[in-house]
Amino acid sequence: MKRLFKTLLVAALVLGGMASVPLKADRKVLAADYSKKRIAIVDADKKILWEHPVKQIHDLRQLPNGNILFQTSWTKLVEMTPEKEIVWQYDSAVRNGNKGKKVEVHAFQRLENGVTMIAESGTSRIIEVNKKGKILHEIPLKVKDPHPHRDTRMVRRTPSGTYLVCHEAEGKVSEYGRDGRIVWEYEVPMFGKKPQGGHGLEAFGNAVYGAIRLKNGNTLVATGNGHSVLEVAPEKAVVWSIHQDDLEGIRLAWVTTLEELPNGNFVVGNCHAGPENPQILEINRKKQVVWSYKDFDNFGNALPCSQVID
Repeated sequence: MKRLFKTLLVAALVLGGMASVPLKADRKVLAADYSKKRIAIVDADKKILWEHPVKQIHDLRQLPNGNILFQTSWTKLVEMTPEKEIVWQYDSAVRNGNKGKKVEVHAFQRLENGVTMIAESGTSRIIEVNKKGKILHEIPLKVKDPHPHRDTRMVRRTPSGTYLVCHEAEGKVSEYGRDGRIVWEYEVPMFGKKPQGGHGLEAFGNAVYGAIRLKNGNTLVATGNGHSVLEVAPEKAVVWSIHQDDLEGIRLAWVTTLEELPNGNFVVGNCHAGPENPQILEINRKKQVVWSYKDFDNFGNALPCSQVID
């Protein structure tokens, strides 16, 4: 009966010309907003199922075991159970030679072997640490002018074992091998526009935030204040893109985290876009918004990172 009701409801929306956002009643969202200082899991009705306070945050992940890996500040990382028990923690401000140094963390990832990757800005390095915090591998990053807040944003491991690093200040994505060599690089274009300061819809630049390697071998790039998502082939040609005003009724601002779903759609973070626009979008290859999330009660205008949970 419920399935029949959903089918009839979607059909009614199609007939009414409102089918751009189909019903996804079972979807949950893990998201964090540093203006509301909250990380939370919410259901389709925007009911909070789990939450925890944070100060600053640029990355998060629900792990396969159900625990949540996130940061409570620019340097402190925790793995927490749904019951809010901390089972692992790491503080880049004081560990592994960083005491007294200016350092921030804007990206991290739990790898398949249980090791945790941490990208440190300021000290300009990627480290892989075990459960005790011991460094098992270190990759130095090539940064012209090291800065704790702007060296990196999103960093993700590729299926081949390299790392895609978003160098925000330099406006480029660099792919590092495990020996620290750059094996591929892409400079985010300005498309003939002049830079405009700020974080919102009126800003413009190439302060790249996110990059992931797609199943087809191309690289998907979220350009930050470039208000766009670019699919870049290995030879660096843009083969697919979405820009600020390409989506009907929605404007892109600071474009942040990216996910490729099993159905081939992309989940895109839309930060600092104001209450008129959704903070998270699912977009298909036809540049249609098939699902969106706008919630300015639980979260605010500073929601940079999220994960959809189907």
